[in-house]
Amino acid sequence: MSFDNLLAGPPPTLLPDVPAPRAQLEAGVPPAEVAAGHPEFSLAWAELADDAYGRGAVIESYAYARTGYHRGLDQLRRAGWKGHGPLPWEHEPNRGFLRCLHALGRAAQAIGEEGEAVRCDDFLRDSSPLAARTLNG
Repeated sequence: MSFDNLLAGPPPTLLPDVPAPRAQLEAGVPPAEVAAGHPEFSLAWAELADDAYGRGAVIESYAYARTGYHRGLDQLRRAGWKGHGPLPWEHEPNRGFLRCLHALGRAAQAIGEEGEAVRCDDFLRDSSPLAARTLNG
């Protein structure tokens, strides 16, 4: 006899792969060019956010991360996500959104927006503990 877990949460949300912009990034096309041609592709925004943060351009990083985060939320909702539940880091197409979420929290922390930084960190850990460990070092 088997027993179903009646308290189980929603199933993981897996974003669809978008091969064209992914291939462009892999081929070395600058992320700004990829984002301009495919603004829905969160991974390009994550790359832009990380680059800006690395240059010390924290506000720019925040803006890039917020754009990729919102584009990712739109895609998650289209994929059936209801505002909570796992977003596995192991699923490559989810990584752009998860990286933007991390970058948004990091930039929020850097500019003193503590509440947003905490919300982003909680959201990241709740969505994918592996992403939180990987991205937070």
